[in-house]
Amino acid sequence: MNLKVKLEDGAPLPRHAKPGDAGMDLTSRDTANIRPGEIRFVGTGVSVEIPDGYFGLIAPRSGLACKHGITFANTPGIIDSGYRGEIKVALHNVGEKEYTVHRDERICQLIILPYERCSCAEVDELSETDRGSGGFGSTGDA
Repeated sequence: MNLKVKLEDGAPLPRHAKPGDAGMDLTSRDTANIRPGEIRFVGTGVSVEIPDGYFGLIAPRSGLACKHGITFANTPGIIDSGYRGEIKVALHNVGEKEYTVHRDERICQLIILPYERCSCAEVDELSETDRGSGGFGSTGDA
C-alpha cells in the first residue's frame, strides 16, 4: 500500500524502523514537559490519507511506557479514513517523575489495518459458547 502523507513543521515521513515492524514511528513536533498525572496533546506534523476500508491505529511506544511511564490517555487511538487533520496524541504521564518530550523524539507508532463494516441486527438471544458471559479473569488466567 502507498500511503499519502502530508508533512508540516519539518516532520519526517513515518517509517518502519526495521524490517518486519508493523508500526511506523511518528515524532513530536513540540517540546513539552509532562508532570506526573498530567495529559498533554503533542502534535506529530503528520496528516495521512488512509484508503477506504482501512483505518490507522496509533499505539504508544513501549520504551516510553516502560522507562518513563509515558503512555496515551486514549489508547489505542483510531484514525478513520475520512480524517485529514494532523495526528496528535494525548500523552499521559503515569510515572512518578516529570518527563520532557523533545522535538523529533519518537512518541508513537502508526499501524494501518483493514476493517470490515458491519450492520447490526437486534436479536433476543445469542448463540451458546463454553465461556458464555464470563468476563475478566473467567478463563482462569491471571
